[in-house]
Amino acid sequence: MSDKGASKDGAVEGGTEKKAKGKLGLILIGVGMLALGGGGAAFALVASGMVGSHAEKKEDNLPRLVRKGEADPYMPKQDDSAAKDSGAEEVDGDGGDQYRTAYYTFSDDFTSNLKGSDSLIQLSLACSTRYDGRVLQWLKKHELAIRSGLLAILADTPENDVYTLDGKARLQKRMTDAINRVLIQKEGFGGVENVYFRNFIIQ
Repeated sequence: MSDKGASKDGAVEGGTEKKAKGKLGLILIGVGMLALGGGGAAFALVASGMVGSHAEKKEDNLPRLVRKGEADPYMPKQDDSAAKDSGAEEVDGDGGDQYRTAYYTFSDDFTSNLKGSDSLIQLSLACSTRYDGRVLQWLKKHELAIRSGLLAILADTPENDVYTLDGKARLQKRMTDAINRVLIQKEGFGGVENVYFRNFIIQ
């Protein structure tokens, strides 16, 4: 009888011990899951930059469009003689484009043979931008590379193209693209909108 009682007591104690271990295991699993969940949440906060990120956003330092009448801190300074010759201060009109247009004139003429022809073409060129003065600065800075690209385009232009308005428009577009390619390659930004013929001679 006493043996049976002892075995019953032992069974009860063993069952209680197993239940306690089972509960302890569940508690440990729950704590582990919370830790993992908290770690995941912490990772998400760090990844989103809300916590622990000291990196500042990179400032957009590209040229921007300049509205009429707005100051442009990057505009190259005029020579004193040019300022005196210009007379009155420049005034923008109220109508038309809302952005200011600035022009750059290439210092020397462009002379080249035309494709498949003995004819020579001689051009004086200018180009325009509505972006701030950094584009004008870069045009001057990289004029040598730009000239090389434009001369290559002239040498690849058929003679028939230079006698028609459509042909001249295509030439302007190709030249504009060539200038922007150089500026993008050198400075990471183009910004030139059009090329203008100041002088156009075919010999």
